[in-house]
Amino acid sequence: MRKPARSERRSGKAGARGKGGRPGRQKAPGRPAAAPLPRAELPPDRPDPSRPRAVAIARAGLDKKAEDVLVLDLRGLTSYADYFVLMTADSERQAAAIADEVEQRMKAEGATKVGVEGTETGRWILVDYGDVVAHVMGREARGFYDLEGLWADAPRVGNLE
Repeated sequence: MRKPARSERRSGKAGARGKGGRPGRQKAPGRPAAAPLPRAELPPDRPDPSRPRAVAIARAGLDKKAEDVLVLDLRGLTSYADYFVLMTADSERQAAAIADEVEQRMKAEGATKVGVEGTETGRWILVDYGDVVAHVMGREARGFYDLEGLWADAPRVGNLE
């Protein structure tokens, strides 16, 4: 004969365990995740103050010889940024120079930086301006993390030069 489980001993009932293994508790019904706003439903005349900032960041990277510069329009796909600017650097030193140029240009334009990560290693430097996030990545990191593939649904912004 099997020994009754602790919850069965307390309640005197067999099968008193709810979902998740806790006595008497049922898992709350799952709430579906909020679906992103379809691109077609974004108002076409909506002012977009973030786009010029994203393009300025991309140009700053191009001026420091960043390669494979790509601006992804994330509006309607995520709530934490409107644009990602992806740039590839050939070395850690170049990555630091690109990130510094981005910071100087944005400071000159009066943009407030939320934070910077990755300056110690230089393999992936992230410069966050809230609505626009710049990713300066080494070639290996860019290929490994494949942000373009992760955000394949995001439209690409053209005419950076």
